[in-house]
Amino acid sequence: MIENSKIAHDWLARHGGELSGWRRHIHANPELARNEYATTEFVVSKLTAAGLDPKVLPGGTGVVCDIGPDGQRVALRADMDALPLQEFTGATYASTVPGVSHACGHDAHTTVLIGAALALAAAPSLPVGVRLVFQPAEEVFPGGALDVVDTGAMSGVSRIFALHCDPRLEVGRVGIRVGAITSAADTVELVLDSPGGHTSRPHLTTDLVYAIGTVITGLPGMLSRRIDPRTSTVMVWGAVSAGKAPNAIPQTGMLTGTVRTGDHDTWVSLEPMVREIVHGLLAPTGVRYELNYKRGVPPVVNDEHSTRIFEDAIRVIGPDALADTQQSGGGEDFSWYLEEVPGAMARLGVWSGEGKPHDIHQPTFDLDERALAVGVQVMVNLVLASA
Repeated sequence: MIENSKIAHDWLARHGGELSGWRRHIHANPELARNEYATTEFVVSKLTAAGLDPKVLPGGTGVVCDIGPDGQRVALRADMDALPLQEFTGATYASTVPGVSHACGHDAHTTVLIGAALALAAAPSLPVGVRLVFQPAEEVFPGGALDVVDTGAMSGVSRIFALHCDPRLEVGRVGIRVGAITSAADTVELVLDSPGGHTSRPHLTTDLVYAIGTVITGLPGMLSRRIDPRTSTVMVWGAVSAGKAPNAIPQTGMLTGTVRTGDHDTWVSLEPMVREIVHGLLAPTGVRYELNYKRGVPPVVNDEHSTRIFEDAIRVIGPDALADTQQSGGGEDFSWYLEEVPGAMARLGVWSGEGKPHDIHQPTFDLDERALAVGVQVMVNLVLASA
């Protein structure tokens, strides 16, 4: 257990007022995935001014930087990219880039990690080495976490931690749980083909619309009977198209949807299971098909030891800081790091406590900037708790 958080406290007393300005600069100048050049330059300038030696990733965006003693390191990760979404907050620091905004809080994530980096760099000594990971391209697939891993950035890392903004939690609270905190998110695309025909004579052709209907209800239903419901696995169709005329059986059709799960082993087994079920459903219809199964990210599964470290880091902030949190159905490419090393992600409360919270990925999303100092404290405490 950490007895105090003097490193973060002392740095925030001197520099905490700068966090808001940094965050607002990043917020007003958002950049999409793998185009975070100005954001990367901003991060590098802050780290370099603190006497650190940041390394830009080979793609030209993203930064890795080591602090402290050699040997096994604890990694702290923040993502930097924005969303292709017009902002409607009306804030004085609103996005200056049409159709692009930090509606997911990555501006806050980047700011928090800069602050934690400078606080750690100012400390007389650290009990363990630290690797900072400012990651590009979290909002796209394949995500930038894979780019970071491919550079070998997880070599020598013992575990990794991250924070993600949560507008459902009030400022000053941080949510964590053991096990899955996000879900795997895969995409299923089914393209169907039939000779077509007249609706008065379905027996002379293959009924493509009937086949689509069979899959629409059959695939989610069969998955619910083949997979343990405790894995939080759900299949939902998002789009369907086929035909235009009421008296003509169409020749082509398409179904697209997502299948999500909070269980890693289930995620591994999903693609072959979906293919088997779709074949079984469509074989009697005679309709030809092509199934495109696109694997997304694994679920973020917090290992128990890393979660306990996070809990210690959060408790230092105050007696009510530690909060429970539920598993999300959304995906997060932080999970790719957890394929390499153990770690955990927690949710940083960013709601002011007044009015209705605005959810992430919405054009009205904004956050209470008091959360920035809380995030810095947690990140610094994670390093101290990991010794």
